[in-house]
Amino acid sequence: MNKRILVVDDENLVTWSLEKALSKAGYSVDIAATGEEARQKFETFSPNVVLLDVRLPDVSGLNLLQEFKAQDKDVIIIMITAYADVDSAVQTLRDGAEDYVGKPFDLENIKHTVHKALEKKYLKQQVDYFKNEIRRKYTYDNLIGNSLAMIKVFKMIKICAETDAKIVLILGESGTGKELAANSIHFHSARSEAPFIEINCSAIPENLLENELFGHERGAYTDAGSRHRGIFESAEGGTVFLDEIGDMPLAMQPKILKVIENKKFRRLGGRNNIESDVRIIAASNQDLLGLVNEKKFRGDLFFRLNVMNIPLPPLRERKEDITALVNYFIGRLNEEYGWAVKGISERALNCLMNYNWPGNVRELRNAVERAMMLEQGNTLSAENFNHSATSFVRKDDKGFQDETQQGVVRSGNGKIVLPSEGIALKDVEKDLIRQALERYRGNQTKAAKCLKMTRDTLRYRMKKYDFQLQEWKM
Repeated sequence: MNKRILVVDDENLVTWSLEKALSKAGYSVDIAATGEEARQKFETFSPNVVLLDVRLPDVSGLNLLQEFKAQDKDVIIIMITAYADVDSAVQTLRDGAEDYVGKPFDLENIKHTVHKALEKKYLKQQVDYFKNEIRRKYTYDNLIGNSLAMIKVFKMIKICAETDAKIVLILGESGTGKELAANSIHFHSARSEAPFIEINCSAIPENLLENELFGHERGAYTDAGSRHRGIFESAEGGTVFLDEIGDMPLAMQPKILKVIENKKFRRLGGRNNIESDVRIIAASNQDLLGLVNEKKFRGDLFFRLNVMNIPLPPLRERKEDITALVNYFIGRLNEEYGWAVKGISERALNCLMNYNWPGNVRELRNAVERAMMLEQGNTLSAENFNHSATSFVRKDDKGFQDETQQGVVRSGNGKIVLPSEGIALKDVEKDLIRQALERYRGNQTKAAKCLKMTRDTLRYRMKKYDFQLQEWKM
């Protein structure tokens, strides 16, 4: 267990019995009989837990408690007192004690109290660790770029976070980092300790979406055996992220508008309104104003959402950021997988700079990850990028065309050119289907439309090539 416990008490029988019991339980134990001795042992022994008597011959245990907590705020202090009255117990807790036990005490109770305190500290450390990891993952420093377009994005994120903007609309193509921007707003705001809950409006059937958002009362429908809290209720004080809001059913849109306007909602089957204190961040890769003109999205909802608007630029409009992005991804993937790739060749970087990245930053990250998996040395070469989805070069991919002559379908002047060594047609079809699904995050309707085929035809080909839909739901 390797946990150190310092027992501070002027009664020999107490220190002896506690030392024996706790040592037998697997702890490393030291003892002190006076306040001065306890101060020395605290410095040299560095205990995780201190069992501290309230009354010592040379100092008050309460004063010692305050000294120890000032030196190490994480140390666990459990007070021991023969005067276990309410006032002294409350005072020790106010001064930072984790718990207290009264004399005479039961050794099993002492061991349980120590174990419970250490377990509580461990769980707190785990929570703090994961909170820090989430903050690190979603800090807007991770929205990489020094371009003017990204500097504007950073400024808007900072404004939205610091002003506690209640409504934010993030617009950008698929793969530009809309979720990352939403998380950055949340984790840099006063709401960072409250929940951040995301829902993809295109991924949940229309008849279930209202239930997910607002919850239901028991008996609201056949299978509603108990009350269910929806996302708006669960995210109280925090942020609700409505991703792909352009795909939200028209029937659902006025209910979202009502929550925005009135800050209240009602569970399915409920009779009472519930107050809602949440920030709403909506995101879309579609032209919402165009959808309004086509009567596919409510104008009143669009104009209500369009208060603080953050447009995310596509990667093709900020290619000066590609070098920094590649280096960032190399560092993160080295950390994640334990790899030791040091950088990328100038030749390979030129290829990346000459590609238009329709899948934006997400596509770039995937390409870097694939290349790192294939790389045998410590510098990424252009040949390894040829194995990625970008190997089927589209109109503007001159960089990849210049780099390699093997297995590439090149394009020039809008025409697909067959490589001299030939290529299997099924490989081209399979990769194009994969690209379409990656671009639209598994949305089969949009992918089929992009490929100029019916949804049933797409589903048939997905089954033929053994594609699993969950691969693109990210």
